[in-house]
Amino acid sequence: MATNRSESGADVFAIRAERAFDGETMLRDGVTLLIQGSRIKGVEPGSAPVPDGCRVTEFRDATILPGLIDMHVHLVGDSEPGSLDRVAGYTDEELDAVIAKGLRGQLAAGVTTVRDLGDRSWSAVEWRDRLASSNDATYPTIVASGPPITTRRGHCWFMNGEAEGPDELRAAVRDRVERRVDVVKIMTSGGGTTPTTDVLACQYSLDDVRLVVDEAHAAGLPVTAHAHALEAVRQVVAAGVDGIEHCTCLTESGVDIPDDLIEELAVRRVVVCPTLGRAPDAPLTPRLLAMMETSGRTIDSRKADAAKMHRGGVTMVSGLDAGINDAKPHGLLYESIGGLVTGGVSVIDALASATSLAADCCGLAQSKGRLREGLDADVLVVHGDVAADVSSLRNVSAVFVRGREAAGVAP
Repeated sequence: MATNRSESGADVFAIRAERAFDGETMLRDGVTLLIQGSRIKGVEPGSAPVPDGCRVTEFRDATILPGLIDMHVHLVGDSEPGSLDRVAGYTDEELDAVIAKGLRGQLAAGVTTVRDLGDRSWSAVEWRDRLASSNDATYPTIVASGPPITTRRGHCWFMNGEAEGPDELRAAVRDRVERRVDVVKIMTSGGGTTPTTDVLACQYSLDDVRLVVDEAHAAGLPVTAHAHALEAVRQVVAAGVDGIEHCTCLTESGVDIPDDLIEELAVRRVVVCPTLGRAPDAPLTPRLLAMMETSGRTIDSRKADAAKMHRGGVTMVSGLDAGINDAKPHGLLYESIGGLVTGGVSVIDALASATSLAADCCGLAQSKGRLREGLDADVLVVHGDVAADVSSLRNVSAVFVRGREAAGVAP
């Protein structure tokens, strides 16, 4: 419950709570967060005086955090069964409505930045540009890859990112550079939402992936790779990618995450987004059930696998794969964060995976992911002590986007 302590009389306002997570550590002796315009002006003790005329809003039994960053979303997905099957048939108006709804769902859950890793025909890139040019603070910030690069009829081919052979792959990267994407996404194995593909097989050769990485790096762009198969994971690490999505390490006999691979991921500083989390009451799809039966793994063992990589020094970030179906709707990032904790990662490290570490991975360390003077005032307030109970992330009290309180997100 928030209470206003004084009338607004200046362009600085403050929010107070008993505790805060600043993106790296917990602050437990009371916190006063000063906000001026779109930026954080200061992070002070709870008892600190505020400027004359400053409006103070106090949140009781609450935790202040940086706005969360969902590192793997598909804004073109409507979070319903068969979501991606409908993407190619949307009109521009329908697609805009789907994206707007997804962004609102993310914001309501305290997510103030999303990394879109696969849209159709540059739709998320266009939304990113529109929001940036209008300085619109009613939606989360978008980091966008455009359509993922994939093989003919490969995983997510319907997003219009098909490219094969050196000339097409170079042209694909060049196209993304010209459209100023934030990251290049490549599908290096089959995927669960494209039934005609093989999750155990590589879609490209090592030379192909290395070409994409080299071309992107030459243009100053990072590369993240979708990879389920162990063979594909090893391939993309050898090719020099900056990140891996899923990183399931599937083989014909099950999941295999060798210690030498974990060491290589850590040494090369490859960022892994394991895409943990799902709606607890959502049924498992037949394809997912088949994959689990083949691999001998469960939802909980996936969490333990992620924690194993974390213990080995691999940088982990949190992303849900939001929007692809009803098991992974927009606005459920807290399940990804909680999944790391269930697997054995500390709450502090799990929170960092969706704040400071995520911002670093996106190249946003100078604006997002931390409660620090001069950074964007993207702020989440939740009821309860998140360090003691990570599920408190579900209890959203308020969300601020670049200093503006988002309407209608708190109960």
